[in-house]
Amino acid sequence: MIRVLVADDSRVMRQIVIRTLRQAGYDWDVREAENGAAGLAAVRADEPDVVLSDWNMPEMTGIEFLRALRREGFATPFGFVTSEGSPEMRATAEAAGALFLIAKPFTPEAFREVIEPALA
Repeated sequence: MIRVLVADDSRVMRQIVIRTLRQAGYDWDVREAENGAAGLAAVRADEPDVVLSDWNMPEMTGIEFLRALRREGFATPFGFVTSEGSPEMRATAEAAGALFLIAKPFTPEAFREVIEPALA
Protein backbone atom coordinates (compact mmCIF):
# COMPACT_ATOMS: atom_id res chain seq x y z
CA MET A 1 0.00 0.00 0.00
CA ILE A 2 1.25 3.48 -0.86
CA ARG A 3 2.08 5.66 2.12
CA VAL A 4 1.42 9.40 1.86
CA LEU A 5 2.34 12.24 4.19
CA VAL A 6 -0.04 15.21 4.09
CA ALA A 7 1.52 18.37 5.55
CA ASP A 8 -0.74 21.37 6.17
CA ASP A 9 -1.13 23.68 9.16
CA SER A 10 -4.92 23.42 8.85
CA ARG A 11 -6.36 20.18 10.22
CA VAL A 12 -9.52 20.79 8.18
CA MET A 13 -7.49 21.17 4.98
CA ARG A 14 -5.55 17.97 5.74
CA GLN A 15 -8.89 16.18 6.02
CA ILE A 16 -10.10 17.71 2.73
CA VAL A 17 -6.93 16.59 0.96
CA ILE A 18 -7.28 13.07 2.40
CA ARG A 19 -10.96 12.91 1.39
CA THR A 20 -10.14 14.13 -2.13
CA LEU A 21 -7.41 11.49 -2.46
CA ARG A 22 -9.95 8.82 -1.53
CA GLN A 23 -12.52 10.25 -3.97
CA ALA A 24 -9.81 10.06 -6.66
CA GLY A 25 -9.47 6.35 -5.93
CA TYR A 26 -6.35 6.48 -3.76
CA ASP A 27 -7.02 4.44 -0.64
CA TRP A 28 -3.57 5.09 0.77
CA ASP A 29 -2.02 4.80 4.22
CA VAL A 30 -2.09 8.45 5.34
CA ARG A 31 0.05 10.23 7.89
CA GLU A 32 -0.31 13.90 8.77
CA ALA A 33 2.02 16.74 9.74
CA GLU A 34 1.00 20.22 10.91
CA ASN A 35 3.94 22.03 9.29
CA GLY A 36 7.13 21.48 7.33
CA ALA A 37 9.25 20.86 10.42
CA ALA A 38 6.93 18.10 11.58
CA GLY A 39 6.84 16.77 8.03
CA LEU A 40 10.64 16.66 7.84
CA ALA A 41 10.78 14.76 11.12
CA ALA A 42 8.14 12.32 9.85
CA VAL A 43 10.06 11.65 6.62
CA ARG A 44 13.30 11.16 8.55
CA ALA A 45 11.57 8.65 10.86
CA ASP A 46 9.76 6.66 8.16
CA GLU A 47 10.01 7.87 4.56
CA PRO A 48 6.62 7.79 2.81
CA ASP A 49 6.08 7.00 -0.86
CA VAL A 50 4.81 10.52 -1.58
CA VAL A 51 4.46 13.87 0.20
CA LEU A 52 1.62 16.33 -0.38
CA SER A 53 2.35 19.68 1.26
CA ASP A 54 0.85 23.09 1.66
CA TRP A 55 3.16 25.98 0.75
CA ASN A 56 2.42 28.52 3.51
CA MET A 57 2.87 27.04 6.97
CA PRO A 58 4.40 28.26 10.24
CA GLU A 59 7.78 27.05 11.54
CA MET A 60 8.85 25.69 8.13
CA THR A 61 7.09 26.45 4.86
CA GLY A 62 6.41 23.82 2.24
CA ILE A 63 9.19 25.04 -0.04
CA GLU A 64 11.63 25.03 2.91
CA PHE A 65 10.45 21.49 3.72
CA LEU A 66 11.09 20.35 0.14
CA ARG A 67 14.51 22.00 0.00
CA ALA A 68 15.50 20.44 3.35
CA LEU A 69 14.48 16.98 2.09
CA ARG A 70 16.55 17.37 -1.06
CA ARG A 71 19.58 18.71 0.89
CA GLU A 72 19.39 15.62 3.11
CA GLY A 73 19.33 13.33 0.08
CA PHE A 74 15.66 12.33 0.13
CA ALA A 75 14.22 11.89 -3.37
CA THR A 76 10.68 11.33 -2.07
CA PRO A 77 8.08 12.32 -4.71
CA PHE A 78 6.77 15.69 -3.52
CA GLY A 79 3.80 17.78 -4.63
CA PHE A 80 2.20 20.96 -3.41
CA VAL A 81 -1.49 21.39 -2.65
CA THR A 82 -1.83 25.10 -1.99
CA SER A 83 -4.10 28.11 -2.32
CA GLU A 84 -1.82 29.87 -4.81
CA GLY A 85 -0.68 28.66 -8.17
CA SER A 86 1.09 31.58 -9.80
CA PRO A 87 3.58 30.87 -12.59
CA GLU A 88 6.37 32.07 -10.27
CA MET A 89 5.37 29.63 -7.54
CA ARG A 90 5.10 26.80 -10.02
CA ALA A 91 8.58 27.59 -11.37
CA THR A 92 10.04 27.79 -7.84
CA ALA A 93 8.40 24.48 -6.91
CA GLU A 94 9.68 22.76 -10.04
CA ALA A 95 13.21 24.15 -9.59
CA ALA A 96 13.25 22.79 -6.02
CA GLY A 97 12.21 19.33 -7.22
CA ALA A 98 8.44 19.27 -6.79
CA LEU A 99 6.62 17.03 -9.26
CA PHE A 100 3.44 19.12 -9.30
CA LEU A 101 1.48 21.96 -7.75
CA ILE A 102 -2.28 21.63 -7.35
CA ALA A 103 -4.01 24.94 -6.63
CA LYS A 104 -7.09 25.07 -4.40
CA PRO A 105 -9.93 24.59 -5.00
CA PHE A 106 -9.13 21.18 -6.40
CA THR A 107 -11.02 18.13 -7.60
CA PRO A 108 -10.39 14.39 -7.51
CA GLU A 109 -9.73 14.64 -11.27
CA ALA A 110 -7.02 17.26 -10.68
CA PHE A 111 -5.33 14.90 -8.25
CA ARG A 112 -5.46 11.99 -10.70
CA GLU A 113 -4.06 14.14 -13.55
CA VAL A 114 -0.87 14.96 -11.62
CA ILE A 115 -0.47 11.93 -9.36
CA GLU A 116 -0.71 9.23 -12.04
CA PRO A 117 2.31 10.50 -14.03
CA ALA A 118 4.22 11.22 -10.80
CA LEU A 119 3.86 7.65 -9.59
CA ALA A 120 4.42 6.01 -12.97
